[in-house]
Amino acid sequence: MDKILIAAIFTEAVWETLKMIKKDKYFCFDRIGAIAVAALICIVFDFDVFTMYLGANKIPFVGNILTGILISRGSNFVHDLLGSISSFYQQRKNGNHEQNESTN
Repeated sequence: MDKILIAAIFTEAVWETLKMIKKDKYFCFDRIGAIAVAALICIVFDFDVFTMYLGANKIPFVGNILTGILISRGSNFVHDLLGSISSFYQQRKNGNHEQNESTN
């Protein structure tokens, strides 16, 4: 269940970023450039936040490209996104720990 929620959060973030490519009737070449550069950096340095949180994927480079799309939003956005996911994991971990103690 945790992975489904994480995937939903990532999906929303990627979609919201992709929607920024086109404003009104025009393409935003700054956004396209930022996505392209970020995706290239993620491929070259093998950054893949999806594999980190969701496990291995079956299609090479997809996780790198999607991570690049997220990174193209900037450090504040990525920091907040990963902070939310880490907080979610920590709450789940603490909740499971408390449940285990109460059953003993």
